Amino acid sequence: MKEIVYHVAVSLDGFIAGPGGDVAGFPHTGPHVQEYLDALGGYDMAIMGRRTYEFGYAYGLKPGANPYPLMETYVFSASLELPGPQQCEIHCIRDDFLAQAKKLKQGSGGPIYLCGGGTFAGTLMENELVDRLILKFCPVSFGAGIPLWRAGKWEPVQWSLLSSKAYENGVLLLEYERK
Repeated sequence: MKEIVYHVAVSLDGFIAGPGGDVAGFPHTGPHVQEYLDALGGYDMAIMGRRTYEFGYAYGLKPGANPYPLMETYVFSASLELPGPQQCEIHCIRDDFLAQAKKLKQGSGGPIYLCGGGTFAGTLMENELVDRLILKFCPVSFGAGIPLWRAGKWEPVQWSLLSSKAYENGVLLLEYERK
């Protein structure tokens, strides 16, 4: 069975992006960046919500293109507009999100990269589908924005710290697994 790993940068006050989806406050250079890029090679597939996928449009991603060409990518959205199947490099899950996420977990191979989306991550967290967290705490606070995950109606979850690493630029990498 595959595990879902929420691997994401987060501000000290718990946001994966500031107001309007702004990520400019996160450090985009330093050794943590190369280690993140190297870590992407360990995932078999990427999953995300619509807003996370469309976020890439501001950086040149074209509708239907795969933001992670070395991974099979699934976008969970009932409303995402995509080109025809011949021009589409991603899979779009349009309904029954939880059942489809569970089905992806049933496969074999490397872990699934949950690359973001506070709402989508919250849904997966609420339904106990996230197995591991890799959080890059960055020395910035936004005050508002997109939370690490949107709270739902769920019980407290206990996590075990697997590793921690501090970088000279103030980034702290923490890895947890669900107890």
